[in-house]
Amino acid sequence: MTAQDGQDELEAQFAQWRHYVQRRRELRRSDTEELEDHLRGSVDELVAAGLRPDEAFLVAVKRMGSLDELSREFAREHSERLWKQLVLTGETDNPAADSRSRRDLTAMVVCAVGAAASVKVPELFGMSLQDDAAFYGPNAALLALPWLAAFLAWRRRATRAVIGVLFALFALGAVAANAYPLAEDSQSVVLTSIHLPIALWLVVGVAYVADDLRSSRRRMDFIRFTGEWFVYYVLIALGGGVLTAFTFQTFEAIGISPEGFVSQWLVPCGAAAATVVAGWLVEAKQSVVENIAPVLTRLFTPLFTAALLAFLVAYAWTRAGIDVEREALILFDLLLVVVLGLLLYSMSARDPLAPPGLFDKLQFALVLSALAIDVLVLVEITGRITEYGTTPNKAAALGENVVLLANLAWSAWLVLGFVRGHKPFAALERWQTNYLPVYAVWAWIVVLVFPPVFNYL
Repeated sequence: MTAQDGQDELEAQFAQWRHYVQRRRELRRSDTEELEDHLRGSVDELVAAGLRPDEAFLVAVKRMGSLDELSREFAREHSERLWKQLVLTGETDNPAADSRSRRDLTAMVVCAVGAAASVKVPELFGMSLQDDAAFYGPNAALLALPWLAAFLAWRRRATRAVIGVLFALFALGAVAANAYPLAEDSQSVVLTSIHLPIALWLVVGVAYVADDLRSSRRRMDFIRFTGEWFVYYVLIALGGGVLTAFTFQTFEAIGISPEGFVSQWLVPCGAAAATVVAGWLVEAKQSVVENIAPVLTRLFTPLFTAALLAFLVAYAWTRAGIDVEREALILFDLLLVVVLGLLLYSMSARDPLAPPGLFDKLQFALVLSALAIDVLVLVEITGRITEYGTTPNKAAALGENVVLLANLAWSAWLVLGFVRGHKPFAALERWQTNYLPVYAVWAWIVVLVFPPVFNYL
C-alpha cells in the first residue's frame, strides 16, 4: 500500500467517525470539531511513535472512550441544545460561537438583500420580467449566485487571490450572457440559460472550498452541500407558495389585488434571496437535514432503477427510435443528471468504510441502466447529425452525453470493483470529485464558444 493509499484510508476512517459523531444530536458542530482535533492529534502522535495509520486510528479511538457515554455526558450538561438547533439565533454557552453565529446571520442578511435588490437593478435600464425573457433567462443565475459565493467566501475567509478568481469568473459569465447578439428565439439563449447556471454553481463551489482548494474531501463536502441546499431551497419555495396564496386571499378579501406586487417583487426577489438563505441554513444547521440524504437516496434509487429498466425493456420490445428533438434531448439529459445526482448524493451520505451491500448492487444496476440509455441517445444523435446536419441543441446534447458517458462508464467500473471487493469506496469518491472540473469546462464551452461557432443561431 502506498503512502497516498494509507492517507486516503485514514481520511475515510475519519469521515466514518465524523459521520457517526454528527448523528449525535447532543453534540454541536463545534463539539465534533473539537473531538476530531483531539483524535487527529492522538493519531499523529501514535504514527510518529511507529504505528501504521490504521492501527493508530483504532488505538486513538479506543483511548477516547465510549462515544455513547460521551454523548450522554454532553446531554446532561447541555440538555437544551437539541431545542436550540431549531432556533435561528440565541445565546449559547460558548460566547465565541455565539458571536460567530450572529456575524454569519448578519452576513447572510446583507447578501440575501443584495441578491433580492439585484433582481430589480435591470429595471433601472428599462428591462422587465414580462417583456425581456431573453435577458432574464441567461442572467438569472448572475443575479443571485454571486451573493451566495460572497457569503461562502466570507465564511471561509477566502484569500484575495480566490476572491479575484471568483470575480473574474462571474464577470466572464456576464460577458457570456450579454455580449453576443442573440435573438429572443435563438437556440443559444436556451443553451446559455441552462448551462451558465451550471458553470456558475461550480464557481460557487470554488468559494465553498476556498479554505482547502486541493482537498478531495472538501469537494465531496460541496457535493453534500449542493444536495442539502436543494432540499432547503425546495422547502423555502413551498413555504413561499403558501405565503403567496395567503397574500392573494387576504388582500383580495378587502378589494386589493396583490398580483403586481407578487409577480414583480415577492416571487422574483424572494427566489433570489432564498439562494443565500438556503446556503446559510446548510452551513448553520447541517445536523438537522443531513440525515435526509440517506432516506432520499434509498427511496428514489430503486424507483429510478425500475423506471430506467422499464424504459430499456419497452425500447427493446417496441424497437421504436428515440425522438431527438430539443425537448426530448433536454429530458434525457436531465434524467442522466438526476441519476448522477443520486449517485453523488448517496456517496456523500454513505459510510465509506462499510462493506458493500444490496444497496450498492442496486446502484450498480442504476448506473448500468443510465449508461445504456446514454449510449442509445448518443447513437440517435450521431445518426441525426450525420443525416441532417448539426444544430446548437444537438451539438450540446452530443457533448453532454459524451461527458456523462465517460463519468458513468468509469463509475460503473469502480462500483463493480467495490461490490466485488476489489476496489475501495474512496476510489469512487476521488473519481467523482476530480471529475467536477470537466462539467465546468464543458458548460463554459457551451456558453462562450457555441454562439459564435453556430453564427448566433
